[in-house]
Amino acid sequence: MSPERPDGLGAGAHCPLPLSDYPRVVLGHGGGGKLTEQLIEKLFLPAFDNPFLNKRHDGAVLDMGPMKLAFTTDSYVVRPLFFPGGDIGTLAVNGTINDLAMCGARPAYLSAGFIIEEGFSMETLWTITRSMARAAASAGVVIVTGDTKVVDKGHGDGIFINTAGVGAVERGCAIGPGSVRPGDAVVLSGDVGRHGMAILSAREGLEFESMIESDCAPLAGPVLRLIEEGIEIHCLRDLTRGGLAGALAEIARAAGARVDIDESAIPVREDVRGACEILGFDPLYVANEGRFAAFVAGKDAGRAEEVLRAFPPCAEAGVIGRVRESRTGLVVMKSRIGSDRVVDSLSGEQMPRIC
Repeated sequence: MSPERPDGLGAGAHCPLPLSDYPRVVLGHGGGGKLTEQLIEKLFLPAFDNPFLNKRHDGAVLDMGPMKLAFTTDSYVVRPLFFPGGDIGTLAVNGTINDLAMCGARPAYLSAGFIIEEGFSMETLWTITRSMARAAASAGVVIVTGDTKVVDKGHGDGIFINTAGVGAVERGCAIGPGSVRPGDAVVLSGDVGRHGMAILSAREGLEFESMIESDCAPLAGPVLRLIEEGIEIHCLRDLTRGGLAGALAEIARAAGARVDIDESAIPVREDVRGACEILGFDPLYVANEGRFAAFVAGKDAGRAEEVLRAFPPCAEAGVIGRVRESRTGLVVMKSRIGSDRVVDSLSGEQMPRIC
């Protein structure tokens, strides 16, 4: 018999994971890795089981009478707070906007919750809130409610931010892993690996030949244009923690599909590739904050590329793979030298505190 739940929820309820697993799982460094997947699969989903969570998408799509609303939330604990190409404020706004966009929604309203450590600089807080205001205004969303909590010095690492968002789903889109079909093309919106390398260089004081800036950007514009142009979109996923490889592996498992990708079709900037080689990282697993993968009907692949390339963040958009007639739930990549290898989620995360 398994031990009682440590949270005490439910009379007679039992924890779905052995108690000895909790330190290992909970101390994992966040999304994108197998530790987090285990936490979700074995603890959160059994506790909160419902059809919305079981879709395992970036947000929930809710029926609200004559319309559908997308709802999502995320928390931001990035270190350092300021990095090349952005800061925790722009990240908090753009990250939630992007999760709404991945549901096929037009972002409209955000909330903002701040957990601030005692003694945190008011000037720094003002700089962060102004960044959030600019990012929200640029994306056409409004921050309409929020909350502030102050914790004792030494217990908050400066500031943490939570944002939640709602938006109207465009044209009744049913976008998610469950809609992926054989023959779908996998379209990548741009080069990968920049955000994670920008964070690492700022955190560790590393200097490369060129400044690597985060790709942090709102993605609602490109996604909504795909919808407006009638592209048949089956699934969308922004490539945050776990990077491109982690996102595709997660979708393949959820859809029960085989996804074949071509490494030579995946754009990676030379400075990012060089930094990854020096530091021992695989750019396909490095986090992004302004990139997404779209699973679209094969017939629409060329048109999707054309639409996306009209947006500066998506100038390098292209087809990197296809969904095959198989229920293996695997991602298989053809390497640059022509060999095949299975691409799976990492057992942990390459870098903690990147968003």
